[in-house]
Amino acid sequence: MSIPFKKDPVEFNQSLLFPSNLFDLLPADHECYIYEDIFKQIDTSSIEKKYSVLGQNAYHPRLNISILIYAYSHGIFSSRQIKKRCHEDLGFMFISHLHCPDFRVWSDFRKEHYEYFKACFKQSVLLAMEAGMTSFGHVSLDGSKFKANTSRHKAMSYGRLQEREKALTEEIEALVKKAEQCDREEDAEHKDKTGYEIPEELKIKEKRLTKIKAAKEALEQREQALNPGKAIDDKKQISFADKEARIMGKKGDFQYAYNGQITVDKDHQIILGQHITQKANDKQEVKPALQEIKDTTGKLPDRMSLDNGYMSGGNLEALSKTDIDAYIATGKGEADSEALSDDSEKGIKKAQFTYHEEKDCFVCPAGHDLALKSSGSDGTRIYQAKSADCDGCAYRGRCCKSKDGSGRTITTDDKEPLRQAMFEKMKQEESQKIYKKRKTIVEPVFGQLKANLGFRGFSVRGIMRAGGEFSLICAAHNIKKIVHAIKQKVVSLKQGRLIPQAVY
Repeated sequence: MSIPFKKDPVEFNQSLLFPSNLFDLLPADHECYIYEDIFKQIDTSSIEKKYSVLGQNAYHPRLNISILIYAYSHGIFSSRQIKKRCHEDLGFMFISHLHCPDFRVWSDFRKEHYEYFKACFKQSVLLAMEAGMTSFGHVSLDGSKFKANTSRHKAMSYGRLQEREKALTEEIEALVKKAEQCDREEDAEHKDKTGYEIPEELKIKEKRLTKIKAAKEALEQREQALNPGKAIDDKKQISFADKEARIMGKKGDFQYAYNGQITVDKDHQIILGQHITQKANDKQEVKPALQEIKDTTGKLPDRMSLDNGYMSGGNLEALSKTDIDAYIATGKGEADSEALSDDSEKGIKKAQFTYHEEKDCFVCPAGHDLALKSSGSDGTRIYQAKSADCDGCAYRGRCCKSKDGSGRTITTDDKEPLRQAMFEKMKQEESQKIYKKRKTIVEPVFGQLKANLGFRGFSVRGIMRAGGEFSLICAAHNIKKIVHAIKQKVVSLKQGRLIPQAVY
């Protein structure tokens, strides 16, 4: 049985007396016409099945997703603002086919169809590939923090949660006893049991206690998953509004956020893969990023550049299992071959030690060996220099900070050979040239998302829904790039197909 979706108003395709057609007021080359042609390529069959034949006719999901993508590509994220534009902006009116759903329609659509937005993002990548706007020759992965739909004022620490749970429990018990006493006294005097005012207060406190317990339980489950068997630090916090968001930030600016990861192709800054994570750093994000690219496009890039935040054993191992030619910065600005002058105040970094795989030891800049001291079942390995070597070393003040006279230690893991290989690779001048291109590939895209479009935080709550909205903004970015390429005559849209202009 076909689902009876709402039909377009007769005015949408009917000429009026003045003007002859409402959209004649738009310039002939207005971008909304290009967007409309692209939106016709979007497949919404997977969510059409979720609609029911019962009740009032629904707006077609293609109409909803088209309006959302058009709005996001123009920096409009508020449901109320989208509704306003559909009333006042001819471009929005054309994309919406003169429909103007209530703002709750888009608000609910974002919340309910977050899984589809990921499929929509995939379609945007495939359209860009069809248009010849990707080469997979050089891609760059990077992450940036996007504010969660909550604030630090809607959060509480574990210690405070325990205190409030105990206090509220005691207050509720006291109110119950007081209510029972009042009821007995009123029964004896008036034979009329009311107990109205105290039960109202009791109801409020019970509601607060339920909220406190739910947040406390969510925090305990989170910490147990992250640190099994370990006691929970009283300073650990959780948000009441979005329990899955995490405190992230730097330089004193901390807020609840998600870490948005994007992999961008060099040619036209098309986002090939994206995901969000609850982790504040990027040390485990290469593997999921590669999987996202593979799931979306069916292949992996030839070359990949990443900043120092991705310099971890796990990331290096994930890359080593592919044929990708990877370039990861091995230091935060300092050169691996940094000069060691006596008057320098900089400490000597781990990157300035050389690992010898055959001898299984590190060698410090002064030429002393750091032998293997211990190794753990998790792959952790600790290397240490002899105390005598460090005592007589000219670099001791900058290198060895031990207060008990012990030699300098280096902590690493079984991935150290991969690190050392990257250190050596990044010392080469050609590698530095290739890596420098990263700044022109991925960093401008975050600038376009945050500064140009103004997307700095999520409108929905929870990692699944926030992930859906991140897919939506990334899809909007890609389609905006495609529209720009068509306007610049780099790409042509012929009979529903995107074709590189070079073909003609």
